[in-house]
Amino acid sequence: MFFTLERAEERAVKILVVDDDFTIRETISEILKEEGYQIETAENGKEALEKLYTFQPDIVLTDYVMPEMDGITLCKILKSNPETIYIGVILITGVNDLDTRIKGLSAGADDILSKPVMIPELKARIRSLTKVKFYHDFLRDYQKKLEKEVEKKTAQLMKTNIELQLAYNEIKDLSLEIIYRLAKAAEYRDEHTGYHIQRISHYCVAIGAHLGLDNAALDVLKYASPLHDIGKLGIPDEILLKPGALTKEEWEIMKLHTVIGAQILSGSKIKYLKAAEKIALYHHERWDGTGYPKGLKGEKIPLFARITAIADVFDALTTDRPYRKALTVEEAFEIIKKERGTHFDPLIVDTFFKIKEEILSIKDLFRDEEEIPHLFKLKKLLPSNP
Repeated sequence: MFFTLERAEERAVKILVVDDDFTIRETISEILKEEGYQIETAENGKEALEKLYTFQPDIVLTDYVMPEMDGITLCKILKSNPETIYIGVILITGVNDLDTRIKGLSAGADDILSKPVMIPELKARIRSLTKVKFYHDFLRDYQKKLEKEVEKKTAQLMKTNIELQLAYNEIKDLSLEIIYRLAKAAEYRDEHTGYHIQRISHYCVAIGAHLGLDNAALDVLKYASPLHDIGKLGIPDEILLKPGALTKEEWEIMKLHTVIGAQILSGSKIKYLKAAEKIALYHHERWDGTGYPKGLKGEKIPLFARITAIADVFDALTTDRPYRKALTVEEAFEIIKKERGTHFDPLIVDTFFKIKEEILSIKDLFRDEEEIPHLFKLKKLLPSNP
């Protein structure tokens, strides 16, 4: 949009004529009114300021020397205020020397005319300043319009972001619920209780936090670690639930739960499931390279799998299994200590011992006694097929 004088003159230009001489004030006013300008008058600078905010002039035509407040002072006040700085000020003086002109221009006057005022020159100066004033008004109004548009767009963007965040949270909650239910399904086929997966999850997060993992990594570890034994869904009941020791052939089948779990979880784009795939596959690897299924050694074993391994072993040692009773906490910690550097990452073992009280608090919080009866135990109460 281009500024033009014609567009500016769609409304009447407002001029405030300030002069202590009534005759000069009225004469100039009458001449300018004939040109279509809207005129207001004042006898001095003080009166001019009183009328300033009600009249809101585009141009102030002021005498230099006046009682109460002279033109120089009035000009300084107008040009020092951001709200009135773009009002055009024409200073009229009867003293046409260099010093007076310098003072006027230094005060911020846009133009200086000498008495007696030449009417054609006055009209020309007013037209020139009107263009400048209307141009600044246009820019000011346009800026306000842009600011309102920015505010509107910002509000819309914030609303959209909130809606996207809510949608993301809903999808995340759905994904995590599916993950939890998958883990629960695997546990119902084993002799574990449902609280096993909560303990594993919280043990892993506690260890990870003290290892310095950030919140995003801890969030992934929290929901991926419970799926470590998802592959047990593919192990036959007669092996998975066998109360005695497994034969060599049965043990080889049992070890396949790591590979089966990884296959169940493979191909997902969800970060939790991608992490869970590696945990399922590698959580039985050993630090010294004697684990399964790949025989990985040291830091070649993914960190999340190393963390889950110690959490899983501790929980297994301290809970009842079909083939043995739970060990005491002291016995479990002693076994883990002996396995430092062989089964487990030494740094993770050290961290595990540092947070022993936190580990015990988690164990106490998720006690098995408060869990619902396990599906395995319920099988005994269900009627046999005819």
